[in-house]
Parts: sequence; structure tokens; C-alpha cells
Amino acid sequence: MVLKTIYVGNLPWSTTEDELASVFAEKSGVEVQASRIITDRETGRSRGFGFVEVADSDLDKALEAMQGTELGGRELVVNEARARQNHF
Repeated sequence: MVLKTIYVGNLPWSTTEDELASVFAEKSGVEVQASRIITDRETGRSRGFGFVEVADSDLDKALEAMQGTELGGRELVVNEARARQNHF
């Protein structure tokens, strides 16, 4: 199975990886393969964004279902994640 990664921005600081995955699964009806919240290296606090992995065939359905969804009073920003750029 080919997985696609979805960028999820504007997350409330308190959002957990499990909460992110369950909200995606519930609202979009797709199976979430993995989720992760990006944290600050020094403080360990959330940086307010994360990623969710879904099957390639579920990508469009998940993006459409999640656009404009609110979590903790904040409207989520969802897009297909771009390839990571190397920064030197």
C-alpha cells in the first residue's frame, strides 16, 4: 500500500497524536496509518502542526472532508505534504 502524507496546521497546542488520528478517522471516514505532532527540540512543546498518513486512494477524500474542520476552536489547515527540503 502506498501512503500519502497530509500536513495539518493551526493545531491547538494541547493536541495529541492519538487525538489527531481519531479526529481524522472520525471526520473523513478514512483509515489513518500514522500521525505525528511536531515538537520543539528544546522545550518539547507542540509547534502547532503535524502530519497524518493515509492510503493513497484515501488522500482526496481525507483532504476534502477535513478542509475547514475545527479542532479546539481553531480551523485546521490541511494540504498534501510537500517533500522535505534539505537545509544546510
